[in-house]
Amino acid sequence: MKFTRKANANWKGTGMEGKGTISTQSNTLDNAQLSFKTRFEQGVGTNPEELVAAAHSGCFTMQLSFLLSEKGYTPGNLDTEAQVTFEDGSITNIALILKGEVEGITEAEFKEIAQKAKEICPISKLLNTNITLDASLV
Repeated sequence: MKFTRKANANWKGTGMEGKGTISTQSNTLDNAQLSFKTRFEQGVGTNPEELVAAAHSGCFTMQLSFLLSEKGYTPGNLDTEAQVTFEDGSITNIALILKGEVEGITEAEFKEIAQKAKEICPISKLLNTNITLDASLV
């Protein structure tokens, strides 16, 4: 399977005073605000690190669902938070925090399958940073 997805960014002005927007092909983001404040402070809008966190948590969770299904398990609920750390101009760490409800699986097998999902998720493979995983059944 091969496909291409796209998103667009537009920026006007300087890095500090300027403003921009981000839009996605699906229109889920449609001219979402992007600015210095939304990236480095607090403000209404989004930022690249938040978008990476969304992409990584979504990709990892979907990959885990596929792997659990291959092993004969049906996930009741998988909830993943991705915490992206930006430090000195680089993304230095992404922490994946997973809480799962999967009937009939042991904690050890769940963690093993989650670790594999972390390693083979396309977004994990894309990123050149330290990625940690804290997985637990609830």
